[in-house]
Amino acid sequence: MPTLDDLLAAAVSGVKGSERPGQVSMAKAVAHAIDSDEHLLVQAGTGTGKSLAYLVPAVQHAVDAGKPAVVATATLALQAQIVDRDMPRVADALAPLLGRRPTYAIVKGRRNYLCAHKLEGGFPDDEEGLFGVGEVDKQAGRLGQEVVRLREWAGETESGDRDELVPGVSERAWRQVSVSAHECLGSKCPMVAECFVERSREAAKSVDVIVTNHSFMAIDAFEGRQMLPEHDVLVVDEAHELVDRVTATITDEVTPGMARLAAKRAGRQADSSETVDDAGTFLESVLDEIPEGRLTGIPDNLALALARLRDTTRQVQTELKPAQGQEVDGSRQVARAAIDELHENASRVLEERELDVVWVSKDPRRGSVLRVAPMSVSMLVRDKIFEERTVVLTSATLELGGTFDAVAGTIGLRGEGAPTWTGLDVGSPFDYPQQGIAYVAKHLPPPGRDGASPETMDEIETLVRAAGGRTLGLFSSMRAARAATDEMRERLKDLDGEIAVLCQGEDQISTLVRQFARDPRTCLFGTLSLWQGVDVPGSSCQLVIIDRIPFPRPDDPLASARSQAIARMGGNGFMAVSATHAALRLAQGAGRLIRRGDDRGVVAFLDSRMMSARYAGFLQRSLPPFWPTSDRDLVLNALKRLDATAPPPLDVADPALRGLTGAVKGTTMGDAEVKGEVDATDTRPVATAPPAAPSARTAVTQGHPWTDEEDEELRDGVELGLDVEELSESLELPAEVIAARLAGLGLEAGTGSTLSLD
Repeated sequence: MPTLDDLLAAAVSGVKGSERPGQVSMAKAVAHAIDSDEHLLVQAGTGTGKSLAYLVPAVQHAVDAGKPAVVATATLALQAQIVDRDMPRVADALAPLLGRRPTYAIVKGRRNYLCAHKLEGGFPDDEEGLFGVGEVDKQAGRLGQEVVRLREWAGETESGDRDELVPGVSERAWRQVSVSAHECLGSKCPMVAECFVERSREAAKSVDVIVTNHSFMAIDAFEGRQMLPEHDVLVVDEAHELVDRVTATITDEVTPGMARLAAKRAGRQADSSETVDDAGTFLESVLDEIPEGRLTGIPDNLALALARLRDTTRQVQTELKPAQGQEVDGSRQVARAAIDELHENASRVLEERELDVVWVSKDPRRGSVLRVAPMSVSMLVRDKIFEERTVVLTSATLELGGTFDAVAGTIGLRGEGAPTWTGLDVGSPFDYPQQGIAYVAKHLPPPGRDGASPETMDEIETLVRAAGGRTLGLFSSMRAARAATDEMRERLKDLDGEIAVLCQGEDQISTLVRQFARDPRTCLFGTLSLWQGVDVPGSSCQLVIIDRIPFPRPDDPLASARSQAIARMGGNGFMAVSATHAALRLAQGAGRLIRRGDDRGVVAFLDSRMMSARYAGFLQRSLPPFWPTSDRDLVLNALKRLDATAPPPLDVADPALRGLTGAVKGTTMGDAEVKGEVDATDTRPVATAPPAAPSARTAVTQGHPWTDEEDEELRDGVELGLDVEELSESLELPAEVIAARLAGLGLEAGTGSTLSLD
């Protein structure tokens, strides 16, 4: 095997980059962690090149050990970045040194793919009947048109991956062509052979690097579904998000609407379905009388309503169970999934587990919602994620107050019995004081609960006009983001070549971000997912606006429960929970500004508490070290100068067309070329690479992976002194494939017309 230094140098050269000390330090630390079986927390600032720093040692380990490495990111957008941009270049660069091209795949949850069986009518229409609308009348509205478009796209796509669809469609339309994991018929599906999900996961079994997301990784670990292949190395990117993602994954809810829908789906298939509907009505009457907020105990009337729901759903479960030998159809499976979820969630609330927090929220659309989530996931993460593999956690924001202890504690790496781990901060190569300004609008009134003040709206308008657009607006709530969007669209109408304002929720985030990146006279406003997942280098983003310090809401049930628990143990609950939460969010939000060494701009904080509050110093120390000021005129002049001298926006690529593994079509994956016809009029990038030798570990020939029996036959042939041509004839496989497999196994064929792998 080539050395790590050689591999990293090749990868850096392959991406046309330059060596960065932080990247080298991180790569060596990752390799050491893998070799020593010791967990690693590594803080790598923006510009470090952390993707290469963990991908290269991950590939090295996978090739050497014969097991895949898994990379889990916070979002689907980051998954796509690794698979579309990082791994193809890493694979090309490392192929000459490794003797083959490293392979990789993207793995997502089932809801992200088309369901072939549903497209063929194997499942009932949902409660809104959008299939009928789409098929009968294309002009029946946006939803109907979207469904028709989805059906047409289904006949063209090879991957079935929603991210490949540009422009995107609404969530309501997507539900018409996808199913959840619980609704899926699994191996009993009559179209399992055509299933996009099953085909992609099967293809992923034999690759070197599997890219997934935190939620999918958590479900795989906690529920024991074994959706990911066996692996002994896990890299968690954007690890500051891990606790929230894991918590969200195992948060359950019960609503009267869920009961009504479950009863409707059970319909004629279960005589007792009406009892579930009645139980839902009773639950609604009880929940509507309970005020919003955390429940420190289950009231008697709520316990009675939940028990009725639990018992009626148990009866329906019995009736929906298929008879011996009877096949389960889509309609029955959808009903079972809805009834099972309701039964399990009601039962969980009634159990009143020690660490569970239960609360009621009032949703304008859904009414009263009963939720339950764990106060802490630290021991669960310790037991299920850190137990059987080496884990590398990385982010630009893992160290708070000069230590990793706060983050380590939330993921089970502190306390009695905690596994061994090391923390490392490799810094950032950017000159933040020279590249960015941190501006606090201290003249504004403190944010209130009734939305942004008129003075705040004036400030946003003034800043956006000075920047000429080029603004990413990060808001603490969707209500605030929408209000600012509506206000700015009205106020900015008078400008020549009007500044456009995009808002999260109007399309898929990836589509909105591409629009924003391409047009400098554009603003993009949104909330949480924009704070950490947006990467827009260049002149299109020269102003980041943060409307207020992103504390958890005072009535947030989980945050308040955690704060109270810490206070009971003698700690400072506010600093440990609320201030830490805000510091991480602020650091991530401010980090959206400087993405390259030549980026310039301003981060504007519209919350005067960033300077006046007692905790201001703690929050400020969490930010990149920008040049700080509260001088409004200075900032406006700086923005105007940047706008006047800004270079054109950088080129923005559309989503690549994908094959089964998620790799770009036309790319040689090492095992086999990712095939698929590409429309000549399609301008999306299609990566190309020279043919590479089949994978030494999982070489694929005509779509069939190597088997243990074939390897044994190959070894027997070598012992008999057969040459490559004779082995090729014996195994009925191409000579080139035989030669590659021999190299991978470290075997040498007999003398004769042996093929060279050079």
